[in-house]
Amino acid sequence: MDFYGVLTNMYPMLLDGLVMTLETSLLAILIAFFLGLLSCVMGMSRIVPLALISKFYVWVIRGTPFIVQLFIIKYGIPQVVQLWAPGFNFTIFQAAVATLALNAGAYMSEIFRGSIQAIDPGQMEAARSLGLPKTRAMIKVILPQALKISIPMLCNQFIISLKDSSLAQVIGLPELFYQGKIYVGRTFRSFETYIIVGCVYLIIITILSYIIKRIERNLDYGKKS
Repeated sequence: MDFYGVLTNMYPMLLDGLVMTLETSLLAILIAFFLGLLSCVMGMSRIVPLALISKFYVWVIRGTPFIVQLFIIKYGIPQVVQLWAPGFNFTIFQAAVATLALNAGAYMSEIFRGSIQAIDPGQMEAARSLGLPKTRAMIKVILPQALKISIPMLCNQFIISLKDSSLAQVIGLPELFYQGKIYVGRTFRSFETYIIVGCVYLIIITILSYIIKRIERNLDYGKKS
């Protein structure tokens, strides 16, 4: 069987896996955006407990492998919660989205923090001199500029999360790589199948990278043509 034959036969499975990969990654990155922003605000807060919670969250997530986080959320947390709430469990999809969101959120928190710190401190001073409270000055003046700076890095984080979603196949999420494994188990066509799966990932990542470059040019971050 050649590549075309394998592609033709596994096309429905590839399509299902691709849809699941994109759904999981998009939902996770949306949650991660707000989680990362919240963590950043907490981390920069003068309220010590909030700052410590944020720093602990980022420290734990960045210091442990994604697959360990995945198993803790899918199997560890439900086992503990079931002591008080029998029957509690995460679905495979919920566990995958939650892990991706928590993982990406920690990195986004640092992205936001770096972007805010890149803003000239004079911006805040100018806003305060106009009579704006610090919180309002942060929302109206600093955050919009920081978000603009962070957009390319946030897009790159989305690409990382999309690739990390392939690890969720270990808990049975029927994403792209999982579908490839199922097809290999049925046909034993390992070489052709995994090359095709890799090419699908490569095409998706290439398209996303192109979109990111266009965004960077529009924001005057990249080289202008």
